[in-house]
Amino acid sequence: MSSGCVFCKIVAGEIPANIVKRADDMVAFKDASPQAPTHLLVVPTTHVGSLNDVKDAAALGKLLTFARDVAKAEGIDGKGYRVVVNTNPDGGQTVFHLHLHVLGGRAMRWPPG
Repeated sequence: MSSGCVFCKIVAGEIPANIVKRADDMVAFKDASPQAPTHLLVVPTTHVGSLNDVKDAAALGKLLTFARDVAKAEGIDGKGYRVVVNTNPDGGQTVFHLHLHVLGGRAMRWPPG
């Protein structure tokens, strides 16, 4: 856990969040500033700064599978949803703890940014 990381504090229960699903090594919660009717964040419980810092490729597979399961539980899997990973400042990352955005509940546009 990184002491200054807001997502680490959410995982530890030090900051309240609307948790929608928890597993041994990951958590999904509602985004505080949603960009779609359904906007969830999926984070590993162990601090990883960004996608560039991931050492275990299998952990990414688990994170994506968890994101898929959360989308299904939220009922957005049928019509579709988007999974986004922002990496570093130019990629739009503002919290430096790896996280997946799961967005759904409306049609997504392209290009996204």
